[in-house]
Amino acid sequence: MHQFVVEHDSYDASRLLYQHQYADDENAVLFHVDGPRSPYEEVLEDVPATLEFEIAPCRDETFYLYARGSLTESERVFIDAVFQPGLIAVPPIVYQTDGTIRLTAIGPSDAIQTAVGNISDLMSVDVVSIGEFRAGRINSRTALTQRQFEAVSAAVDCGYYRMPSEGSLEEIAARLECSSGTAGELLRRAERTVMTRLVGRNPF
Repeated sequence: MHQFVVEHDSYDASRLLYQHQYADDENAVLFHVDGPRSPYEEVLEDVPATLEFEIAPCRDETFYLYARGSLTESERVFIDAVFQPGLIAVPPIVYQTDGTIRLTAIGPSDAIQTAVGNISDLMSVDVVSIGEFRAGRINSRTALTQRQFEAVSAAVDCGYYRMPSEGSLEEIAARLECSSGTAGELLRRAERTVMTRLVGRNPF
């Protein structure tokens, strides 16, 4: 399915949020997929390794995917390398549209070196950065006030961030029961907080 996303322009990166290997040859995963549901679902149904799946669509053109399936040999090598004792893979693991997989791992240097070495038998590996992990930057939403989060939620719900925009500050203000000036200020402060923390985390 990663190859399917790579080959179709209507999809962006897919993110592996959770993974659990409950048998030697089977596992269950939860993905967030950025793109239309129907073409993806049609292809997934024909993948031999798929045992069952469930899709939960989001308000935008994305969806959550729960899937249970059989492991291929290459998948088993990757999982064994990434989830070895002493190593923590920090979600999400991002399956990008250029065919690469990006992940952050935490653990002793020897465990990381072992993982890199094992994965290198399967695919080429580039270590982008090494350093101290900053847990406070995992979730930018936690830095928002409740009122700022309500403003952003209202903006997303009314289509304010769509291209072209389908919402207005007046509509957001009506939902929040405040002035349009106050609604705009709440959004600016929320955007500044999220973007500042995103750049500070440097996910690329």
